[in-house]
Amino acid sequence: MSYETLIYEVVDNVATITFNHPDAANAMSPACAKEFLEVANTADDDPDVRAMVLTGAGKMFCAGGDLGAFADAGSGRRKLMMEMTGDLHVGLSRLARSKAPVIAAVNGTAAGAGFSLMMACDLAIAAQSAVFTMAYTRVGLSPDGSSTFYMPRKLGDRRTRELMLTNRVLTATEALEWGVVNQVVPDGEALSEATRLARNLAQGPTLAFSAVKDLLNGAFEQTLESQMELEARAVAGLSMTGDGQEGISAFVEKRKPDFQGK
Repeated sequence: MSYETLIYEVVDNVATITFNHPDAANAMSPACAKEFLEVANTADDDPDVRAMVLTGAGKMFCAGGDLGAFADAGSGRRKLMMEMTGDLHVGLSRLARSKAPVIAAVNGTAAGAGFSLMMACDLAIAAQSAVFTMAYTRVGLSPDGSSTFYMPRKLGDRRTRELMLTNRVLTATEALEWGVVNQVVPDGEALSEATRLARNLAQGPTLAFSAVKDLLNGAFEQTLESQMELEARAVAGLSMTGDGQEGISAFVEKRKPDFQGK
């Protein structure tokens, strides 16, 4: 299926979602949010998808929200933005709850919604020239795209407040130092490196990856004892899955496991 603002393709069990309107800096428009939700649903429903990559076409990852569309909406702006954030947020929820690890290949500027989207991914690889800024308060708006959930958890409260209140611009090197990204690669290599990593993950124990995502996403809402109980139930349940049994057998038999994602 073709889309106006995105490219969606699945190769070798890896789904790649590319924001594809570089003439508009891959900005998050109402149409893009709607299509993002559609492809997130498609990927989440596809048993062949065992890893995902999120990237942008051209020189930017995503430069934020489509302020032109907001301005044009006039008195209908609140309704438009509620609908757009609704689509975007449900799409992000699908990716968060998906069994597949999601990797951001940050090929260029990640600003506003682009920064939020990247923070929502499980892992992130950035091009050397990429820069990161929240930018929301610069135009009198507050953050969306799950950033107020993920950033304090991944970066800490102080750094999150600095990014959101001052709109500090991070270089790729600074982003690596702050824990915003996992790896920095030469320009032009972010997508290939993210795809290589995604293909490796796609051959791994998908249900175990899903459990890791669930446990970490809810960790800050639990007590020590309740989190340990969730850990116990998850690992015990996984031990009875096909992949769990294969992993244990392969270890005992001293061979490489052949995980099937079930």
